[in-house]
Amino acid sequence: MRALVLNCTLKASPSESNTDLLADVVVEALQQEKVDVDRVRLADLTIKPGVSSDEGTGDDWPGIHQQLLDSDILIFATPTWLGRPSSIAQRALERMDAMLSETDDEERPVAYNRVAGVVVTGNEDGAHHVISEICGGLADIGYTIPGQAWTYWNRGPGPGPSYSETDEGHDWSAKTGRAMASNLVAVARALAANPVPAPPS
Repeated sequence: MRALVLNCTLKASPSESNTDLLADVVVEALQQEKVDVDRVRLADLTIKPGVSSDEGTGDDWPGIHQQLLDSDILIFATPTWLGRPSSIAQRALERMDAMLSETDDEERPVAYNRVAGVVVTGNEDGAHHVISEICGGLADIGYTIPGQAWTYWNRGPGPGPSYSETDEGHDWSAKTGRAMASNLVAVARALAANPVPAPPS
């Protein structure tokens, strides 16, 4: 079984990403379940605007698209800015819109029988709104979203330290992240054994 983490931080490598640090918890839990995990920081790539799987010369999205097709589990990880997902997260969802019209050899939308979850960080609240936006988009595309397939960390109302600058709330976020990984693997295995069929014609 294979998982893909799309880190939608606005920071390019090698800058420290708080979102990546929380995603580490989920990745470690998935690896304990014998899941192979690939990680991509989208800020390091050229992701052109658009709603196709290939926007032409210089576009790095086709490689990400192939990784999505090669993965059973998707972890969508994003910081919170102004109470919303990052602009990179929004662009990734827009590019994934193309998957709505792509089908496999059995005429199923290509996102069918794949599961997805969400990791959110931010030093102000808004995590549940961000989770709802991303889960809604991924479900539209065809991903299965298991119950409680998310974790987040925020400090609470008002500005303050980031995830890497305090230990406050880490235990809860880590416990929730481990539960998220367990739920994702359980549902991915169930779908592998009993796939969702193609939509009726």
